[in-house]
Amino acid sequence: MEVFYYLVFGGLAAVVAALELGKSGKDRVTTTPAFNAFKNNYILVYSLMMSGDWLQGPYVYYLYSQYGFDKGDIGRLFIAGFGSSMLFGTIVGSLADKQGRKRACITYCISYILSCITKHSPQYKILMIGRVLGGIATSLLFSAFESWLVAEHNKRGFDPQWLSMTFSKAIFLGNGLVAIVAGLFANLLADNLGFGPVAPFDAAACFLAIGMAIILSSWSENYGDTSDSNDLIAQFKVAAKAIASDEKIALLGAIQSLFEGSMYTFVFLWTPALSPNDEEIPHGFIFATFMLSSMLGSSIASRLLARKLKVEAYMQIVFSISAFTLFLPVVTNFLVPPSEKGGSMSFGGCLQLLGFCIFESCVGIFWPSIMKMRSQYIPEEARSTIMNFFRIPLNLFVCVVLYNVNAFPITVMFGMCAIFLFMAVILQRRLMVVSDLHRSTKAVEMTVEDELLNP
Repeated sequence: MEVFYYLVFGGLAAVVAALELGKSGKDRVTTTPAFNAFKNNYILVYSLMMSGDWLQGPYVYYLYSQYGFDKGDIGRLFIAGFGSSMLFGTIVGSLADKQGRKRACITYCISYILSCITKHSPQYKILMIGRVLGGIATSLLFSAFESWLVAEHNKRGFDPQWLSMTFSKAIFLGNGLVAIVAGLFANLLADNLGFGPVAPFDAAACFLAIGMAIILSSWSENYGDTSDSNDLIAQFKVAAKAIASDEKIALLGAIQSLFEGSMYTFVFLWTPALSPNDEEIPHGFIFATFMLSSMLGSSIASRLLARKLKVEAYMQIVFSISAFTLFLPVVTNFLVPPSEKGGSMSFGGCLQLLGFCIFESCVGIFWPSIMKMRSQYIPEEARSTIMNFFRIPLNLFVCVVLYNVNAFPITVMFGMCAIFLFMAVILQRRLMVVSDLHRSTKAVEMTVEDELLNP
């Protein structure tokens, strides 16, 4: 059965290499040296920020268990992280529009470094503080950096279409290659070199410090709405009004919450899904395979975006495929007989692994595509605030799932995710209809205005 894992990994690696090396003229966009320097600087910083995040992932649960905490204690720590992201992270992230996106990115680095330092303490209260800081950092990671990039890109007068290049390359490296290397490096530090499970957190702090130094030395500041009258409460009102008054923004937020909620649920459930009877599976190797699948998706997304295909159209297909792949565990549970306890992965598990790889490829397509749509639909003056609004239902959903993870069978949880993704298909279809109507109405208005000015 080990041959199967290598075949899947090798096949994915070959396809990714072929896609990257086989790009034609249609898949490449002619840019300027100034933009390339700007893009490479951002991708370097983003990769360092993501390495600081990925290094911690494999050892968080293990470290807590080594300190003697049981499953319930660890579950409460995880809930505290997502709850902090929902409450405090929303406030801190929203301040980026008024206080500056660069400052918010630096705040991310400081918060996460402090969170890493708390991992040296076996005291539950200190670890809880670390989870709160980590939750705040997570909100900033997924809002402040993108907000800074979009504003700075537009401020420097670069072609709006070039944003897609930065998005897809950042996801290809930051959420793919960096994740694989970070996982292997964390394993090297903690196990092979014997530094223990806290070592990856120290390494993460170092990468975050390097990234912060680059931000301080090379990034300029940009803002949303900086008017004196626009305090935090007023910002929330502006964001809420924008979401309520523009159906496109509301649909985008709902789509994002449905997909990311399903994605985070998958993160919790893939291990028990592939080894329901304690089958022996290589967790680290499967994780690396998932990240390679994500790289494949981002490579596909870069081609789709370079050819200027309509994001609203192809994402309906992506969400449909995602719904099917997360429904696979439900199907295999009824149709495929289980394997022996403690044996190798069953035939049903192999089918699920292939489906999960396809889902991760969809995740790789989702990230640059949703970033592209956010850059089009979310107003600049409240970009970070609105993006953090989107994360409130997401974090609430994840907290509920974590709290009730043992209350429902895995098949029910995956079935729920499949339903959510099918709902995302419907909402994505509606978003395409609304956006097309908006474009056609705007085109008519411009034509009428032009005729009035030039009779």
